[in-house]
Order: sequence, then C-alpha cells, then structure tokens
Amino acid sequence: MAIPVKLQSFEGPLDLLLHLIEKNKVSIYDIPIAMITDQYMEYIHAMQEEDLEIMSEFILMAATLLEIKARLLLPAPEEEEEEAEDPRDELVRKLLEYKMYRYMSGELREYEQEAAFTLYHCQDIPAEVLAYREPVDLNALLGDMQLTRLQDMFQDILKRQEERLDPIRSRFGSLEKEEVDLNETMEQVTSYIEKSKKCTFRNLLTRRKSRTYTVIAFLTLLQLMKEGRIEVEQNDTFSEIYIRSVA
Repeated sequence: MAIPVKLQSFEGPLDLLLHLIEKNKVSIYDIPIAMITDQYMEYIHAMQEEDLEIMSEFILMAATLLEIKARLLLPAPEEEEEEAEDPRDELVRKLLEYKMYRYMSGELREYEQEAAFTLYHCQDIPAEVLAYREPVDLNALLGDMQLTRLQDMFQDILKRQEERLDPIRSRFGSLEKEEVDLNETMEQVTSYIEKSKKCTFRNLLTRRKSRTYTVIAFLTLLQLMKEGRIEVEQNDTFSEIYIRSVA
C-alpha cells in the first residue's frame, strides 16, 4: 500500500528518512532498514519532480538504502563476523548530524520571528529636559549628620586608601606624621571666615599644604553650613566657590 506523501513537505532525502523514522516510532540507532527502505521506495515511485538535480539526491539515497539492506541480508564472513561494522552506522551519523542542524535552524527561525516584533524608537527627549539637574537640598543632604560622624566617615575612607598601598614600596624613604589638633584647627578656620567676612573656598583650603588640614577645613564648612553661620555661593559649575559669614 503506497504512502500518501508530498514532496514539498521534505527538504531532501535525510529529511524524508527522519520523517519515516519518527512516523514509525523506531529508534534512530536501530533502524529497521528493510521497512524504511520499502516505504522510501514507495515515496520515490509516487513523487513527481521536474528538477533532476533534486531527484538524483533522492535516488542516490535509495541506492544507499538498498545497499545497506543487501549487506544486512547477506551473511558476514566467519573471520569478520565478530568485528564486522554495522552497515547502518554511517547513515545513523548523517541522520543525527542533520537532525541537529534542523533543530538549530528551527531555533534561529524562532529568534528571527521574535525579532520581527521588536521596534526601536529614536530618542526625542527635549533639550530642556536633558539639561535639567535636580537642585541639591543641603539640609536634606546633611540631615541629622554630626561633625563627629562625618569625621569618622572620612577617616574610614582614608584608611581604605592606605590599605590599597603597596606594603613594601610605600615604606620607601622616611615619612613624618603630622600632628594636627582637631578642635584648634576648626576654631582657626571659623575665625578666618568670620574675620574675612567673605573668602573663596580655594583660599581657605590652601592656607596650609596639608591633607589633614584640608579634611578638617571641609568638615568645618559643612558644620557651619548646617548651623546657618555661613552661606556658600557658586555661579556656574566648576567656577569659584565663595564663602560668606552671616554670623
């Protein structure tokens, strides 16, 4: 009984073989070559194909199946009976490779279909919106932060920076530790601002060439700003910062 099939359902002889194996629910590793060959030949006789190149591929596979079927029917020589290779092995390898590529092509086809529904829109945000910067609320920024807490945070940051130094090369030469009194330095900074009435942030920090003094001066400014004893003004980004005493 002939099997009703359509050529356009298959992309080649391997595709047809996989269809017959899956339809008969047999293992690809143990193909019943006689049954599959008979069904394959029924398809060859039923197909109508004008493209001789494609037709020749199906006929070549039919010849391969007939050869495998004949080799299975013929008894193997006694000396080769134990080590004889299964005639179906090469066909199984080709089918497995083709099945893998067919699966991969299906995955790529799904990705292509999903990509067809992806739409992109060029950025059209107004320049005024892009240039907007949210104002900084110093009171909300500082909150209930105390000067001692800020000092602890800076000390922790400095300690982390010191831990990143090379433990060997960082000790080359002699380093002298600078002794700075916290309260005294804070009073000096406060006194300088009150006497000057108005000064620049740069002049205040460069009164001493010391990292410790710079940190203490900065903390003092934050505390004075929180207490409302000074006002800080800056006209443009990265421009000079002016400090004015309001005490």
